[in-house]
Amino acid sequence: MKFSEKLQKMRKEKGLSQEALAEMLDVSRQAISKWESGSSYPEIDNLITISEIFGVTVDSLLKDGEPQNDNRNIYAEPFWVSRGRVFEYKSKRIMFGMPLVHVNIGFGLKKAKGVIAIGNISTGFISIGLLAKGILSIGLLSIGLVSFGVLSLALLLAIGNIAIGAIAIGAVAIGIVTLGAVSIGVYSVGALSIASRVAIGDHAYGHIAVGRVVDGVREFVDTSEVLNLRTINRDAVRTAILEEYPNTWNWVVRWLTSFLGR
Repeated sequence: MKFSEKLQKMRKEKGLSQEALAEMLDVSRQAISKWESGSSYPEIDNLITISEIFGVTVDSLLKDGEPQNDNRNIYAEPFWVSRGRVFEYKSKRIMFGMPLVHVNIGFGLKKAKGVIAIGNISTGFISIGLLAKGILSIGLLSIGLVSFGVLSLALLLAIGNIAIGAIAIGAVAIGIVTLGAVSIGVYSVGALSIASRVAIGDHAYGHIAVGRVVDGVREFVDTSEVLNLRTINRDAVRTAILEEYPNTWNWVVRWLTSFLGR
């Protein structure tokens, strides 16, 4: 049996597609296709990884005949590789067409894809990495439904130095409901607050503007010596919001006016 035949047989027995094996080896699907057709052969580092994935000896991959089990291999179930500057773990259990856990950390653009993914570049339901994409994502650049990161982009909640999301919290926050040093949104609270509807902050610019320096259609100015917004009547601002925007969610109204006096 030739290497090409052995690779194809082992891959199918393990229930892996060419794409899945390519991802584990960090090569293209076309490379796997060429190896299985016999038109090219993997380099030695990929041969070692293949032997670890399938739990066979490197010698038996290179020689004609059936692949021989490597009894000293502790990585094949689950897939687990650790060598040099690379650490990778992929659990055997599959959910939603992905491994339950995939960890791929090392020098270079190491990708992890799983229900729980941890890697330099990670994609999953729960994703942690330098570049993280997922429902819940944590990373240097984080993209998801709920995201935490230096630069955080989210459909729902974004928290980061720069946060962009429906609800955004950060040094710079951009979204619908925002809280930040610089806060830009529909409803915004911040040192510098800019909003299409309600802006609350030291400097506030919006249709309803509440703060020390304000610019708006309806303005509430804090003239106290403390300048902490506590002299502004909470009920008056709440009434103004509901008069101008009666469909505003109650929790948004309560949150905005929680920064004000009684």
